[in-house]
Amino acid sequence: MSKTVKTWSTPVQEINKESIPCILCGKDEFKLSLKCEGFFYSKCRHCSLVQMNPQPKEEEIKKRYSEKYGENYLEYELANEGSFLNLQLLALKDAGFEQVEKELFDGEGPVQKPRFLDIGSATGTLLAYLKERGWDCTGVEISEPQAEYARRVKKLDIKNLPLHENNFPPSHFDIVHASHLIEHLNDPSSFIREVSRILKVGGRLYITTPNIDGLQSKLFGGRWRSAIFDHLYLFSKRTLKRLLTKNGFAIEKVSTWGGLAAGIAPLPIKRIFDRAAKRLGFGDVMIIRARRKD
Repeated sequence: MSKTVKTWSTPVQEINKESIPCILCGKDEFKLSLKCEGFFYSKCRHCSLVQMNPQPKEEEIKKRYSEKYGENYLEYELANEGSFLNLQLLALKDAGFEQVEKELFDGEGPVQKPRFLDIGSATGTLLAYLKERGWDCTGVEISEPQAEYARRVKKLDIKNLPLHENNFPPSHFDIVHASHLIEHLNDPSSFIREVSRILKVGGRLYITTPNIDGLQSKLFGGRWRSAIFDHLYLFSKRTLKRLLTKNGFAIEKVSTWGGLAAGIAPLPIKRIFDRAAKRLGFGDVMIIRARRKD
């Protein structure tokens, strides 16, 4: 997982914001965590969750993925489709997806295919890959240009509404996948509760997000590539695991990757740090596999 892809973000703007308590512990005591160009992140003094606070209101977030920036976002996704698919497949492999997939297909009869929901499905590249492998695939993508592209070009079932507005049946999906999504949400707690509702008991959630406790965050501070205007929350392994367990999940697997960004060290040194990041858990990005409990 050595390839570095530049993180896409909307421009920093003066928009409507509101101060909120910590979404993890409910406290309202913060200290400065990261000072970025035009905005900053605060850290909860009680549970250490890092969040943009004050943060943009929900209606402002929705505007970011509207037609104003949607076409640019589509161009970015299309230009990086191959790299993104490769990164997602490597992350899923690290999180033991192949074994879970084997168990689901070995245990299913001929009538019902296992159901896979990708939230933030972009142009549908991962779903198209899994559909070919026999999965019953559904996507959620609030950026209309991307959703329309995935429906028109890849013939996928893509919903163009936020997760909770789709009213999926309870206990419906075997797998829910959300890659680089949760850090964009105003209310990650409600999101995780809705994922728990629509997952079958024993179903798995695979969630990928930047790791605020990674080496690159420590090195770069407010210049870290994941400290961008679109990221409302920056989780550590500890805070993300706490959010999941608080909302009915058991943690099964945690993996990180990305020791040094491309270009800041000679390739042999980068490779050493990348291997160490995966082995020791200080990678720039993390994936957690969690199981919905009874």
